[in-house]
Amino acid sequence: MSNRRKHYKRKSSHKVVMAVCTIFVFAAAVIGYVFYTPMSKSSETEYLLIDADDNIDSVYVKLEPLATKHSFWAFKKLSQWKNYSQHIKTGRYEIGGEGALQTFRHIRNGIQASVNLTIRSVRTKDKLASDIAKKLMLSKEEIVTALSDPQTCNEYGYNPETIISMFIPNTYDLYWNVSVKALLERMHKENKKFWTLERLEKAKATGLSPTEVVTLASIVDEETANEAEMPKIAGMYLNRLKIGMLLQADPTVKYANKNFEARRIYNSMLTIDNPYNTYKYKGLPPGPIRIPSLASIDAVLNYVHHDYLYMCAKEDFSGTHNFAKTYAEHQQNAAKYAKALNERGIK
Repeated sequence: MSNRRKHYKRKSSHKVVMAVCTIFVFAAAVIGYVFYTPMSKSSETEYLLIDADDNIDSVYVKLEPLATKHSFWAFKKLSQWKNYSQHIKTGRYEIGGEGALQTFRHIRNGIQASVNLTIRSVRTKDKLASDIAKKLMLSKEEIVTALSDPQTCNEYGYNPETIISMFIPNTYDLYWNVSVKALLERMHKENKKFWTLERLEKAKATGLSPTEVVTLASIVDEETANEAEMPKIAGMYLNRLKIGMLLQADPTVKYANKNFEARRIYNSMLTIDNPYNTYKYKGLPPGPIRIPSLASIDAVLNYVHHDYLYMCAKEDFSGTHNFAKTYAEHQQNAAKYAKALNERGIK
């Protein structure tokens, strides 16, 4: 074979190798682009929510607006290859910087992104349930039903009137598709963590159980937004409890009448026959009138020791109170406040 033919052969082989390498590099680039570049079409992380009613088509409908075109195409191909339609799992899944392949694996295997659920200081079960339902797959109705069921409440040591005392205001890391039972178990666990030995000892010193502490704290919370004054208010109510005096707490009257926005308490409101009316029934109401803030719970546990039995909102509308040891002194304070209300036309 001549040198010219050998050279031509080597050159042809080199071209073939180069062509094959080019094809492989191009294919690898395409595969990398389609399956491994960020799946989200925006610079922000998005979330795909898959609930119990979803099928493969509805998953595609939810995913398409979130994903780039090539990533969405790759996800559909992977779904076909891996028979995803038979393995759909509910959950909240991150659509972000990972590519279609890794995202698909997470979604098919049920590897979720958690959600932050904030339990706020709210007045009613209905509002609590609304807050939770906005963040989780659970419906408001499911939550209210569970919190109103005596058997369910009893499992955690509460009844429908006291169950909200199990919820401690904080932010909790949960999965979006958590069940009602799992949610309640988590709240029960967090409640036990909150009630440390120190807090339990302080509760015992007040003569109240943890649930009763929360119930009194809910009244204190409604009385003022001034955290510095809360321990003093708590001390006044504890003084009344110790001598068997009616609490006569205006917030409980509002709760009994379901008139939370009332600026004044009239005699007609005090006559309602409701166990939450502490002008009519002695002792604490059957349960908290709201989920109290942490500040008000600690205010009860660290109440101020004093001899005051009465208090009335200050006439300067500062949100603080005038305190009194005698009823005569209290009447003077009440008259000043009533005069200020009349002058402002507040009814």
